[in-house]
Amino acid sequence: MGFMSLLFPWGVILQVLAVVHFIRRRPDGIWLWVIVFLGPVGALVYIFMEVLPDVSLLRQSFEGYGRRKRINYLEGIVLQNPAAGNYEELADLYLDERKYARARECYDKAITPRTEDIDPIYRRGVTEVHLGDFAAAVQDLERVTARDPKYDLHRAIALLAHGYANTGQPARAETLFRQATDASTLSETYINYATFLIAQGRPDEAREWAERVLAKKPGMPRYLQRRERPWFRKAKGLLKRLPRTAGSPVAN
Repeated sequence: MGFMSLLFPWGVILQVLAVVHFIRRRPDGIWLWVIVFLGPVGALVYIFMEVLPDVSLLRQSFEGYGRRKRINYLEGIVLQNPAAGNYEELADLYLDERKYARARECYDKAITPRTEDIDPIYRRGVTEVHLGDFAAAVQDLERVTARDPKYDLHRAIALLAHGYANTGQPARAETLFRQATDASTLSETYINYATFLIAQGRPDEAREWAERVLAKKPGMPRYLQRRERPWFRKAKGLLKRLPRTAGSPVAN
């Protein structure tokens, strides 16, 4: 009893911390049962298995601080020297910060008719996809893939397929999605293709591609599983939208 009385306040704190982390990071649902029903011991196991590996994410936080500091510096520089290179670097930083509207504004100023490097054009296309301006994204991504169909490990052609899918060009989208999925296992591509197949009234094929995303999880190292969590959630969401077929697993 003496030991339990000493453990009690800290055990509750461990459980609260574990639950907060669970809500924010949303790992496998089984962990919530471990935290709640195994008490402090379960919370401690969860912290060792899920929280401590996330300490590496602190490095990303420091990098984010460095990016924001660099952004503030460049915002002042471009007022004095609006060179294309300065705007391109600023645009890249805003893209990393997921401030897509501002990134696009900077890419527009960095890209001129004389621009030969396709990287800023590609990155502007990425921002346009995030902003939902698929018509503009198609124009930029067509320029990129015309020069290099394999650009960014086939992600450029996969995003172009996604652009075609959202601009009423299903035949072109189908062709490019097939090319991309033949050459790449990127979860983003699989999810976009599955979404396209749902819109085309092909739920069985959509289910297959969503399940391929989830099938990658068991063989992944834990740090990759953390990186892929948003795509796992999207795959489960797609599967829940689809009618179940005989023998198909339930998305948890």
